[in-house]
Amino acid sequence: MGNRTYIVADVEPLDVDGIRTVQVGLAIWFLVFLGLLPFWSALADADRTWWLWSCLAGCGLGLFGLEYCRRRKAARSAGRPHRS
Repeated sequence: MGNRTYIVADVEPLDVDGIRTVQVGLAIWFLVFLGLLPFWSALADADRTWWLWSCLAGCGLGLFGLEYCRRRKAARSAGRPHRS
């Protein structure tokens, strides 16, 4: 459209394998769990204990994601093709 010139910066991606991203997400879920833990009785009174279990589910899924990213990085560095 029109006479536009686009400039593309020659910048490498910060996190190619995703391990650091998953680690940060996992740490956030765990810290939120620890932050909510002292309020167990208040959460139980308000029928909101599912918040704690959601945080634990986030931690569990984060652990699966971390293992997946580590295996994918190892497979890529070994030169094997990635299988989904």
